[in-house]
Amino acid sequence: MTIRKKTYTEKPVIDLTGPQGNAFYLIGVVNKTFRRSGAPELGDAIVKEMTDGDYEHLVKTFDLYLGEHFDIVR
Repeated sequence: MTIRKKTYTEKPVIDLTGPQGNAFYLIGVVNKTFRRSGAPELGDAIVKEMTDGDYEHLVKTFDLYLGEHFDIVR
């Protein structure tokens, strides 16, 4: 039997067609990510930018800042 360690090379997937597609969920991901990184004020600025438009603007802004860390599917 071979035991392998879990690797974290794959990005987490956010499915916009399910409960993760909720705007509040995406805002929560931003807040949690930047709070953990030690830069909550940057997260606050991103959330402000995300909420300055409609839902599509929110998703595009999320992708702009966190797209390299999360995969978004529709």
